[in-house]
Amino acid sequence: MKATVLFTLAGTIVTLAASQPHRMLFPTQSVGATLTERVDPLHQHAKRHAQQNVEVQTAWTTVDGPDIIVYIDSDGKPYSTGTVYPNQHPPTAAPQVPAPAANPPPQEFHAPPPTAPSQNPQPAPPQPAAPAPASPAPAQPVSPSGDGGSATTGPGFKSGVSYSPYNGDNSCKSTEQVTSDFAQISGYQVIRLYGTDCNQVENVLAATKGSNVKLFLGIFDPAQVQKEAETIANAIRGDWSKVNAISVGNEMVNKGTSPDVIIAAIGQARDVLKNSGYTGPVVTVDTMVAMVDHPEICEASDFCAINCHAFFDGKVPAEKSGEFVKGWVDKIAKATGKTVVVTETGWPTQGSPNGIAIPSPQNHQAAISSIGGALSSNVIYFSAYNDLWKKDGPNTFGAERFWGLLGNAPGS
Repeated sequence: MKATVLFTLAGTIVTLAASQPHRMLFPTQSVGATLTERVDPLHQHAKRHAQQNVEVQTAWTTVDGPDIIVYIDSDGKPYSTGTVYPNQHPPTAAPQVPAPAANPPPQEFHAPPPTAPSQNPQPAPPQPAAPAPASPAPAQPVSPSGDGGSATTGPGFKSGVSYSPYNGDNSCKSTEQVTSDFAQISGYQVIRLYGTDCNQVENVLAATKGSNVKLFLGIFDPAQVQKEAETIANAIRGDWSKVNAISVGNEMVNKGTSPDVIIAAIGQARDVLKNSGYTGPVVTVDTMVAMVDHPEICEASDFCAINCHAFFDGKVPAEKSGEFVKGWVDKIAKATGKTVVVTETGWPTQGSPNGIAIPSPQNHQAAISSIGGALSSNVIYFSAYNDLWKKDGPNTFGAERFWGLLGNAPGS
């Protein structure tokens, strides 16, 4: 057995008091017959006192306190204590020395995964309320899924859509706006542009990068062939694989321009573009009536490109649009012996009636479905979005702005 040493600590109040170095209250001291005060020996330097003759008498009383027992082991280290109060016998046996705890098996330490420094994230913004139901949007024309596959150069594509890069106030759309617009456009092999202003060729090329979409580009002003052809070449940067065709003018003969002027502009554009490495089709676009009346502009083009809208006939209901457009395509193809590409066709969603041709979302859908059913290729629908920048004329029936297949463009 381990030897146990018993220390008995006993003391009196006198001994305990004498061992305390900290500040405490002292016994009451009698100062002669006339003065009684508490004297703090630690602060006698705080101020000077008047000299007094003091006689001090101190009475001490001895009081028995409890005894403290300390148990130590064979190495002299305490392992337990006990208290014995007056008139109480000390314990006869010391408490057992506690056995040392068994060493637990070491645990494998797994460092926590490092955490990224706090970035003080802001609270998530509240979710906006659900928007009010929108008016029914016109249906997408019948077209292949995805981007419609890879288009050939010139005729041979399935479907396309026209696009204009202008805001409602006639200002140019930014690169970001064009990109946002094209995020909603899908299912077409060809995108038709009308000009070169607003950096539209470069912006649309960027917006369609990585897709199989090809561009039907346009030189809008036949008097600016050199300048606009160079703008196109600079945007293309030598990669003409993204170009389906290039047109010179849009409905110029229908508006009164001489066919000879247009034919000369086509030849000039072809030469300038060839010098920049382009060898694809160059054409002019005009109405189906102008193309029939002046077949020479079709003969000067690499194929016949017509804008054909049943709505402006006034005698054709929306559901018969396909028959109307196909009839003109067949007529021009037979007269010229050339392939015909429809570069504009559609139906307005708003406006005033033109005879039995009535603008509405329902008729827009019916017309697009009819055209898609009648013509399975070489059709460019008019247009991707409503052209809010346009102004109505005497023969547009208040519908000039509302031909968009996708309604208003994002942010309009």
